[in-house]
Amino acid sequence: MGRKTTVSLSLATVLSTGLAVLSACTGHPGVNDPALSTRQFKLEEFFDGPLVARGQFQDRFGTVRRQFDVKINGTWDGTTLTLTEDFTYEDGSTEQRVWSLHKTGATTWEGTAPGVIGVAKGEILGDRFNWKYTIDLPIPEAGGQARTMRVSFDDWIWLQSDKRAFNRAYMMKWGVTLGDVSISFEKP
Repeated sequence: MGRKTTVSLSLATVLSTGLAVLSACTGHPGVNDPALSTRQFKLEEFFDGPLVARGQFQDRFGTVRRQFDVKINGTWDGTTLTLTEDFTYEDGSTEQRVWSLHKTGATTWEGTAPGVIGVAKGEILGDRFNWKYTIDLPIPEAGGQARTMRVSFDDWIWLQSDKRAFNRAYMMKWGVTLGDVSISFEKP
């Protein structure tokens, strides 16, 4: 009996460890990835003014769980880039998030928004921007109720043209990817 218990615990440990390693190894962009173009992403230029965006959240199995439209109004005053994001979800619910971003160096940024824990930190890498933060994210539940879940984002935005950018944000909890958010930004 003692040997079976040890074997079962060892097998469970191996399977748990293997699953954690596989979850951690899902393909995410990296800072050493080559640039896709010669464009230089300037957040303060791209996000200054009105934008529209469309996106969706997919769970780690690839199932689309939520879709949304976003109207964004950005203002750059030479010091602070303020992004007012008004989300409308497919179920008719709405949410607003207001980001305050500050340029901290030639290619580095910091930002805050309600729900964000501490300070978000980002870096421009040629034609892309990588942004990492932890947030208490509202999660809708049946009956119109919502709860919050603390998650971390590894957020990547690629500048595709002067008027278009594509965003893919990987959502994680305890180092395990829960899913990702894909968003296409368009300037009018």
